Amino acid sequence: MLAPEIAVVLFSVLGLLIGSFLNVVIYRLPKMIEQHWAAECAQLSGKQPDPTEPFNLILPRSRCPHCGHTISWYENIPVLSFVWLKGKCSACRAPISPRYPLVEMASAAFFAYCAARWGASSTALAWSGLAAALLTLGLIDWDTTLLPDDITLPLIWSGLLAANLGLIITPPDQALWGAVAGYLSLWLIYWAFRILTGKEGMGYGDFKLFAALGAWFGWPALISIILMASLVGAVAGIAMKINGKLRPGGYVPFGPFLAASGLCALVLGPQAVLALIGLHIS
Repeated sequence: MLAPEIAVVLFSVLGLLIGSFLNVVIYRLPKMIEQHWAAECAQLSGKQPDPTEPFNLILPRSRCPHCGHTISWYENIPVLSFVWLKGKCSACRAPISPRYPLVEMASAAFFAYCAARWGASSTALAWSGLAAALLTLGLIDWDTTLLPDDITLPLIWSGLLAANLGLIITPPDQALWGAVAGYLSLWLIYWAFRILTGKEGMGYGDFKLFAALGAWFGWPALISIILMASLVGAVAGIAMKINGKLRPGGYVPFGPFLAASGLCALVLGPQAVLALIGLHIS
C-alpha cells in the first residue's frame, strides 16, 4: 500500500498527463464529429466524401494553429513547456492559450484530491475518471454547444458499473434510478418548454449528462446538482447579457454548469452543494 503522500504525487502526475490528453480531446473530438456528419451527408446525397488527411485523437501531431509548426515532445510537457516557452509558440511567437495549462492543472488537482481522499485505489481512479470526463464535457459544450455521445453514454454505463462493482459508495439501486430520473426529468422539462414556447430550451446531450451524474451520485443527489447548475447558469447568463457576450440567439449551453455542479458534488458532497446555494434538506 502506497503512503498517502506518494499516492497524491503519483495521481497528480497522472492527472497532468491526462489533462494534456484532455486538451487534445476537447479540441479534436468536435471536429471529428463534424467530419463524420459531413461524410454521412455526402453518402446520403450520393456523393463521395472529400478526401482528407487522417484526423483523430492521435494523428496528425499537434501543431501551432498560427504557423503550422509541429509541436515537439519537449514543447508538450504539461505546464512546464508553457512556462519554458513563456506562453508563446517557439516558431512564430504567437501566444498559446493559457487554457491548456489550466486544464492540465485542474485535472491534476482533481486527481490529487481523489488520491488524498481514497488513497491509491480503484475508487480513486474511478472518481478521477469522472472528474476528467466532466472537465472535458464542460469545455466541449462551452466551445461548441455539443455534448458528445462518445463521452456521455460511456459515462452513464461506467457509473452503473462502478456502483454495482462497489467501486463507489452509491448503492446500485440509487445509481439505476438516478440515471432514469436524470434523463427523464430534463426530457420532460424540454418537452414542456417546447410545447409552451415552440422553442428548444436544451439539447439531448444535457439529458444524457444528467443521467450520468445520477448514475454516479444516485438519485438523491440530483436535486442539489440541478439547483446549483440552474442558479449558476442563470447568473452567468444574466452577466453575459449585461456585458453583451451572449451568443447568437441568446443561447447559453447548460452542460458546463451541469458538469461544474457534478465536480462540486464530487469534492464537497451533494448536501454541501445545497448549503452553498442557501438550501438545507435533512
